Amino acid sequence: MRTAGTKRGRVVVVTGASGGVGRAAVRAFAARGDRVALLARGREGLAAAADDVERAGGEALVVPVDVSDAKAVEDAAQQVVDTYGHIDVWVNNAFTGAFAPFTDIAPDEFRRVTEVTYLGYVFGTRAALRHMLPRDRGTIVQVGSALAYRGIPLQSAYCGAKHAIQGFNESLRCELLHARSGVRTTMVQLPGLNTPQFDWVLNRMPGRARPVAPVYQPEVAARAVVHASSHARRREYWVGGSTAATLLANAVVPGLLDRYLARTNVDAQQEDGPAEGPANLWSPADGPHGRDFGAHGRFDAESTDDSPQQWLSRNRGWLGAALTTAAAALTVRKLTGRAGRQAVSARPGVLTGP
Repeated sequence: MRTAGTKRGRVVVVTGASGGVGRAAVRAFAARGDRVALLARGREGLAAAADDVERAGGEALVVPVDVSDAKAVEDAAQQVVDTYGHIDVWVNNAFTGAFAPFTDIAPDEFRRVTEVTYLGYVFGTRAALRHMLPRDRGTIVQVGSALAYRGIPLQSAYCGAKHAIQGFNESLRCELLHARSGVRTTMVQLPGLNTPQFDWVLNRMPGRARPVAPVYQPEVAARAVVHASSHARRREYWVGGSTAATLLANAVVPGLLDRYLARTNVDAQQEDGPAEGPANLWSPADGPHGRDFGAHGRFDAESTDDSPQQWLSRNRGWLGAALTTAAAALTVRKLTGRAGRQAVSARPGVLTGP
């Protein structure tokens, strides 16, 4: 376990820190010089993530924990506070899932996905608030998904959990605003990403699981999470053009989108190859007999590390002001031109038209 040193960056807690988006996020926080507490189950991934943090210039504290255990999460938060004195940012990111028709998911499997993916966020948020509210400051970032608004076939448990997080977070946000609290909460809605999850979640589809294209690298998500942690007055951020398109279409023509997804998304979520087994539903894929999976999955060749939409989302306030200024200038120019023409037409002896 890494212990506290002399660095003075923010104290950041990331759940699901051993792989995928969590792994990319801890590197991004570390590059700022932050002290990062790494919460996850798999020791192989946690050890490698700690090395990543320290190489990037941060400071790591490894805390093995299953986020579905409320008491364990409370103890993990206390360990962070005992080590660093406080918590500035808490990022809820840990999840598990199941790629299968709803009727092929057993009740205990559905419950497990819900406990990790939804209740893990609830327990993490509660643990963070316990230490943030007395200080009247801190930020909680909920890592969400386009699927927090829009359910798709073959992911009923995951979509249900993400929808639940969305409702829970909105309720909490209202309560914090009512109390005029200095604690902020925000949500980052993500697109399909090139992470290892597609090789370690329960899969009962005929083919091998894959993200729906277009596919983004996890660093795109990590940059959004880090930005949100410093700009949490925004209620949420959309990452990727596909996320924006999906959420807008769902708001306008949800019934039509139902039919489109029914026709396209079963095939879009799988590719040729043997389906993987339930690698991490009950135990971590990077446990004692596993390996470190890192941040990236097997889709590097088709993934992009750029999201113009994300830049637009981050800078929408500045862009709105610029567009407003430009529109105002154009209006003034038109009015000035019109006034000039009217003045000229009023002069004696000037012809203004046929």
